[in-house]
Amino acid sequence: MESIQQTLSVLLVLALLGGTLWWLRRKGMAHFAFKTAGVGKRKSIQVLERTALTPQHSLHLVKLEDRTMLIAASPGGCSILSERVENR
Repeated sequence: MESIQQTLSVLLVLALLGGTLWWLRRKGMAHFAFKTAGVGKRKSIQVLERTALTPQHSLHLVKLEDRTMLIAASPGGCSILSERVENR
């Protein structure tokens, strides 16, 4: 009898959580995006090229949406050396 009461209590709590989630999604307050491999929008950042200058220094050519940047990476940090905005 006690295990039935515990099971019903757990089911009630799960039902309340599910109902709350449904209500929040219906009102637009909760959004969930499940990511699947190969499906969805295009990546907004792409590494076009990487060149190692020394074991600890490198140059990265990165495209971020409509901008292409040349970034220098070192143990002391990163610096944007050049940036170009593409006109659409």
